[in-house]
Order: sequence, then structure tokens, then C-alpha cells
Amino acid sequence: MAERDVPMHFNELASALDIQNDSDLLSLQKRIRAMQRDGQLITGRRGALGLPKKMDLVKCRIIGHRDGYGFASPIEGGDDFFLSSRQMYRVFDGDEVLVAQSGHDDKGRPEGQVVEILSRAHTSIVGRYMQEGGIGYLMPHNRRISNHVLIPPKAKGGAKSGQLVAVRITDYPTEVLGAKGEVEEILGDHLDPGLEIDVAIRAHDIPHEWPDEVLSEAGALRDEPSESDKQDRVDLRQLAFVTIDGEDARDFDDAVYCQEEGDGFRLWVAIADVGHYVPIGSALDEEANARGNSVYFPERVVPMFPEVLSNGLCSLKPQVDRLAMVCEMCIDASGAVSDSTFYEAVIHSHARLTYTQVGTVLEEGWCDGVENDRLEDIVRLHRLYGVLRAARDGRGAIDFETVETRIMFDENRKIDAIVPVKRNDAHKLIEECMLAANVATATFLEASELPALYRVHEGPAADRLEALRTFLGELALELPGGLDPTPLDYQVVIARLAEREDAQVIQTMLLRSMSQAVYRPDNDGHFGLHYDAYTHFTSPIRRYPDLLVHRAIKRLAIAGRSTPRKLGKEKQRATYPYTMADLVALGEHCSMTERRADDATRDVQLWLKCEYLRHHVGDEFSGVVASVTRFGMFVELTDIYIEGLVHISALPADYYHFDHASQRLVGEHTRQTFQLGDSVSVTVARVDLDDRKIDLELVGVDPRAKGPRRKAGRAPSRNDYNRERDRERRNKKMASKTGKSRKRR
Repeated sequence: MAERDVPMHFNELASALDIQNDSDLLSLQKRIRAMQRDGQLITGRRGALGLPKKMDLVKCRIIGHRDGYGFASPIEGGDDFFLSSRQMYRVFDGDEVLVAQSGHDDKGRPEGQVVEILSRAHTSIVGRYMQEGGIGYLMPHNRRISNHVLIPPKAKGGAKSGQLVAVRITDYPTEVLGAKGEVEEILGDHLDPGLEIDVAIRAHDIPHEWPDEVLSEAGALRDEPSESDKQDRVDLRQLAFVTIDGEDARDFDDAVYCQEEGDGFRLWVAIADVGHYVPIGSALDEEANARGNSVYFPERVVPMFPEVLSNGLCSLKPQVDRLAMVCEMCIDASGAVSDSTFYEAVIHSHARLTYTQVGTVLEEGWCDGVENDRLEDIVRLHRLYGVLRAARDGRGAIDFETVETRIMFDENRKIDAIVPVKRNDAHKLIEECMLAANVATATFLEASELPALYRVHEGPAADRLEALRTFLGELALELPGGLDPTPLDYQVVIARLAEREDAQVIQTMLLRSMSQAVYRPDNDGHFGLHYDAYTHFTSPIRRYPDLLVHRAIKRLAIAGRSTPRKLGKEKQRATYPYTMADLVALGEHCSMTERRADDATRDVQLWLKCEYLRHHVGDEFSGVVASVTRFGMFVELTDIYIEGLVHISALPADYYHFDHASQRLVGEHTRQTFQLGDSVSVTVARVDLDDRKIDLELVGVDPRAKGPRRKAGRAPSRNDYNRERDRERRNKKMASKTGKSRKRR
């Protein structure tokens, strides 16, 4: 087709390829269908097959918007196409489509037309079942899906109006007819405890039920490692390994022990040997791949492996033998890893310690529940931490002091409080040990030439960097480094924030300038941690990329740490069958499942926070402006760590314009400004559980007035802003038409 440069019918294509017998024609037909599904071929109106690029078609993924319109994001990169609500009528958020550019909208964005739907992102949708005038429909929980799904009377499955349900799509929407579905599961009523997690799991398509084959394989495993399992492994049971985790942790996938040697240390990091129990291609492996990672909700976990593995056989519990993959490192006085080795081992954890216990030992010299034999081990680990920490500071790794929070529940699973999580040296000690092991692993894999997954964090994009510099300039701060800043340059800014009240806000903006870390087989380093090579080795119980890295290490261990070329092809395929193309796909998939988990947990936290503030409508809180947008500003309420929106129409009487560079709203007439870090007082005006939205209204503020204040009057309403926006659009269109007519003349 590319050679002939014209669309071709099936018979023409078969003739050109000299395919005549029935079996070959059938194979060609199947291949064409597969290419059509993948968007590599498209059928024109006259039935001829064509190449999308030759027909100016772009393969895209749909991004919906709650207001009905959407965007088509090119899968291979490039500018998004704006899709009108009419174009969005027959697609859902996440669908893959072929799009043709149809023009530009009034903002100059390329506008698109959906030509063909290649694949659907949703076979079922979660939402609220509603019934009005005898007609039932689903109001999707995912607000990026703005279309309702019609539920015929016989398909409602006993659901009552207002209940949250899961609906299987029976008919996808077309240009003239909306989607239809049938209720396949009633999740519960509006405020049932724990319902928000059930909804999020299904809304984000998180696998949460174990297939029978997985349960069968898990059920066949022993409760403890057998003696044959322990053979041909390095016996480290005499070393006093300990685990250090949170009080409520149940899966212990890492244990540590160190000894002092001369001016330096020898550190052993033992990680649960999940790969020993999960063969490549097994049902357990396939399910773990699909899940990608464990998902941690408040007081509930959707694990990557069944509990017999995650909390049992692979958990490094105290006083029992466990199989482990060990990274043994020699660390010199400067904190550099001078040598490292990897091997399969059997260990025997001597204690299960908590961060609180270890922190107390480091402060007080002892702690209830910690044996005296462990005290010196803990102190020695802390001395090692001091060396590693000094190396980190010298390296210039970015060290954000962000506030993590934990939701505390009462006996009815309602929020009792939202409290900050206090990090002590015990947290940082374990973090540095894990970082050292991850870097040693990445260095080992890179030297081996074996394709493997790395954890890649690229530097900030040019547009984000420009916006950050402008924002910092408004605050008399400067990011060094010119067009190519290093992590050390970021750290210079952070170091200047110690005494500033707006430190948290500025750190948030620094974070937003960063790209998101991903999994890739191309090692491009880790910008934030300032490492040339970095991977994830330390959590195979809860992250699939770590299991893949373990398999790569095992593959190299079998080869005697030689290069892949020295091992026979059959043996190589059996121990590590992944090609570079496989790893690209696995990296993209695992990056997606990580984002999926983040989105789902964020959804649940938002729902819980809305449910909490629902009982505080009308109450007054102090807060800080945490972010500014063109439609208003988000305020974080002091001490309860909940954000709500002060809509632009609720600001003091004026029209306000968004200054993106300085991240502030400026009054058109009064010149009053509202910007990041401003302290404000607000009342909770409205809470919408379905939309997970909190509306706030200002009570008091000390705005930066830069001009005469006019007499207070009625604040512009949302309708005022809509009319103003429509007026601007009409003026732009008139100007555009005038310009075109002049050009024609």
C-alpha cells in the first residue's frame, strides 16, 4: 500500500501479494482485521483499505471533561485535538480512536473529528443509578464520562434510585443513540462504610478478585520454605537481620544488617525472594502483571499477590527462615559503594521493629519491646545512615520536606482526624539503605548489558522551567543553572526556604515543575535523586517491576555474572525471556498501573474528606492558598489538610484575571491580588460527595491591593463570567472574519 500510495480493496491487496489459496486468504483477512483493530489500517467509505497517515488520521486516546467536551491525545505524541461535546457523544474517556483535524477552535487549538473507534476502554462503568419518570440511567462516578448510560427496566437488577452500582455496557453510544447497560452489581447505599473504596476499585478498573487458577497455585504452596528450597543458597541465618516498618505493616519485604569494617561498613539488604515461588508465565505471574502493584487505601489493601505469599511465605517475619535475594555492599567512609554482590540466600529475621521503636532507641538509648541485643545493631545502622546521608547531601539530591498525612477513623469508619505523619531517623535510615541497594542493582544491570527495567526521572521540561523561574522571581528567589539546572540547583532554592512561611507552597511549585518518574528499559538516570542509574529492587511483594529486576539478577547469577552473550539461548529464554520490546511494553504498563493506583487512592481520600466536611458546612476555618487556576483558588484548611475551591465568582466584587506566570488572580479594577501562600479565612459553603468537590467562601483576607478600591457591590456571578467569556469569543470570531476578508481583498 505504501509503495502504491493509494487505498486498495481486499482483492487488489491479495492479488498484489500473490495470495490465492483459501487458507492464505483467510490468514490475510485475519491479519487485516488485527491491523484495523490496532489502527494500522482503516476502511474507507467505498470499502478500500488505506493507511491512516496517508489519510491524515492520527491514533489518539480520549480524555474526557466533566463539562461534556474532551480532547484526543495522540498516542505517539503531539498536540491534543479539541473535541466538541458532539464529537464526544459516541466515545468514553480512555477510548482509542482515529482522529482527523477539522480546523481550529476560538483559542487556536487544533479541533478534531472522531473518524473511527479502535478500542473501548470500558466494558463496565461504576456510578449512581438514578430513576426519573420511570426511566433509569447511570450517572458515572468518573466525571470524565459525561454521558449517562440508559438502564432498561428489565436490566436494573433490583437497584433502587440513588444506589451505587456497577453496570455492564451492552450497547456503546453511536452518533444518534446513547449507551445502554445492565446492572451487574449493587455496591451499596450512599454512605455505607467502605463503599468509597469499592467504588474506586471498580471505577479505575483495578483487578481485585483472584481467578481460580491463581487461588489454586497459591493454595498449593507450603506454609514454610522446605529444606530443598534452602539448598544451594548462602546461609545468612546467623546474621542479626531486622525489619523496620510501620506499626500496621503486615508484609515485610526488606530486612537489613550491617557491620563496621575499618573506616567503612558492610551492609546486607535482604529482599523477599518472590521469584522463587512465582514462575514466569504462571497464573500468579500473569495476575501480578495485570495488577502491576499493590494498592494501599486507608485501612485496606488490594495486594499484588494473595496473602499466603504477601503476608506469609514471602514476608520476612521474625524468628522464621525465609528465602531472600541479598545485595551485599561495601561502603567506604565517604558513603560510596566500593563493591557489591548479589546472591540467593536464606535468612532468619531476629526482630520485627517499628519506626517508633527505633526512633525511641536512637533518642533514649532503649525502648520497651526491643531486646538489648538489638540496641547496638540499631546504633550501628544509624552510624551508617549518617555516612550515607552525608553522601546524599554532597551529591545534591533534591530533598523535599513535604507533609504526608494519615486519616484516623472512629469505630463507624468515619474520619476522626487527619494527622501529619512524623518522619524520624528510622524512616530515613531504611530509605537510605534501600536507595543504596537500588543504585547497586542498577549499576550491576547496566554493566551486564542485559535489558532490564530502570526507574527513570527526567529533568524539568523547558515550559515548566520557565513558569517556575517567573514564579520564583516574584518572590525574590532564583533557580540557578540556566537552561539546564541540576538537582543541586533545586536544593539551593530549598535551602533558602527554612525560615519562610510560604516554604510549603514554594516546594509544591518546585515539585510541579518536575516530570513524573516512569519505568523504562532505557537508563536515562534519576534527576531528583541525582543518580546516573537507578532501578527498583526492594519491593517485589508489591511492585511488579521489582520482580522483573529480581529475575534479571537471577539470570545473571546463573551465568556467573557474565554478559548475556555467554549463556546459551535456551537457558536465557527459560530464566529471563524478556526482549527490549517486551520491557518497553511492561514499563509502560507498570507506569500506568502506578498512576491508576495513585488516582484511585486520591479519589478515596477526596471522598472521605468530603464526607468529613459535610458535617461542617457553615463552619469557619483558617487556611492558605495552595494553588491558583483561571477559575479560582484552592485553599488548604489549616491543621486538617483538606483543600476546597474558592470559585473566582465568589471573590470580592471585581472581575479577576489569572496570571499564570506569577500564579495569582488580579482584580481588573481594584488590582487586588490573591496568590499562592496567602493566608485567608473561609467558610465551608457546599460539599458534593458525588463530584468530590468542596466549595469555600472567603470570610477575611489581607489581599495585596495595588490600586484604589472601588465601593463594594454585588460580586460577579458565574453567569457574569460566562457572558464575559462569550463576549470575548464573539469579538475574536469577528476579528478573525475581518482579518480573513482583508486577506481575500
